[in-house]
Amino acid sequence: MSDPHPARASSEKEDKRTFLQKLAEFIHPGPDSRAELIETLADAEDKDVIGPESRVMLEGVIRLADLTAGDVMVAAPRMDLINIDSPYDELLHGVIETAHSRFPVFEGDRENIIGILLAKDLLKLQRAPELNIRALLRPASFVPESKGLNDLLREFRGNRNHLAVVVDEFGRIAGLITIEDVLEQIVGEIEDEFDIDEDEGDIFALADRTYRVSGDTSVERVNEAFGVTLAPDGEADDDPKFETVGGLIAHAMGHVPKRGERLVLGGLQFVVLHTKGGAVRWFKVSPVENGGKPA
Repeated sequence: MSDPHPARASSEKEDKRTFLQKLAEFIHPGPDSRAELIETLADAEDKDVIGPESRVMLEGVIRLADLTAGDVMVAAPRMDLINIDSPYDELLHGVIETAHSRFPVFEGDRENIIGILLAKDLLKLQRAPELNIRALLRPASFVPESKGLNDLLREFRGNRNHLAVVVDEFGRIAGLITIEDVLEQIVGEIEDEFDIDEDEGDIFALADRTYRVSGDTSVERVNEAFGVTLAPDGEADDDPKFETVGGLIAHAMGHVPKRGERLVLGGLQFVVLHTKGGAVRWFKVSPVENGGKPA
């Protein structure tokens, strides 16, 4: 015999809350919007129910639903791409300079992305030079700018890709996005091999007798380490003072430095190795001789 009240039976079956839970929710209703939910999290932190790091992470999860790939992608002009027709030495140099683990590979035109190259796969070419680099390419994943980060993170986990190429509404390359870019919206900036702890130092000697210097290194420390006096050309008493070498170099260049740009200042040549968030993270530094060439 069929149930004369199927809707009521279904409702009663789904609602498993206890009487006390229902009463508590009636007296203290839950948040009706994301804004109220975020306020609730702030109240929970104030009452020591959750810690500040937990609150920030939970807020990141909530806001993730409102963000798209286009909001956090690396724009196309800033993408580090590899030309499939480049010689092996040039490929290797580019990989070492940028220090990424994955690279979109193009053929002919930068818009023609034909696959993804993993930096570690280049080692296979050293062991077997007869290999064709095309055989090392992984399929490229393409996503629209409007792709929600929630859905994108689910796809990253499902297909084990860590990088996707972002295309605009006309099918042109708009940029790229990595799983790290998505996760940083939840947990904050993720440190990589270029990031340093405060107690790990900021100037490192390299095998080619040059130095890797963090952009956050103080100007005073660089002056002491290299025996120079760094200052913008024509510095006057009313010129701005800079605490970090990154700020000083940006001022001397007159713009935000880009990877590969060079500047000679105070007897040192600075080459921009790595930028992130609009700031220089690492310089390659070498002393210059009187003729202006690196020593």
